[in-house]
Amino acid sequence: MSYEKSDKFTQREKRALRYADAIMYDPAQADAAMWAELRAEFTEPQLVELGYWIGFTFGGQRWLKTLSTKQGELDAFLKEKTKK
Repeated sequence: MSYEKSDKFTQREKRALRYADAIMYDPAQADAAMWAELRAEFTEPQLVELGYWIGFTFGGQRWLKTLSTKQGELDAFLKEKTKK
């Protein structure tokens, strides 16, 4: 969660991670300044794809949590059921 201060991420990656934070935790972060930064790094289609993927992935993780399972467990369960 300390990606902002990390040297492991490029400026572009940090902006994508801020976008993910806004989508997942606090949409109010998506102000005019954030959108200007995002548009400086990404095209409109890229922002749509990135936003879709963040929402899809985060939503999937939340759904797995409601099932009290972890990534990979549901797939393993379904494969085991089809063997029977």
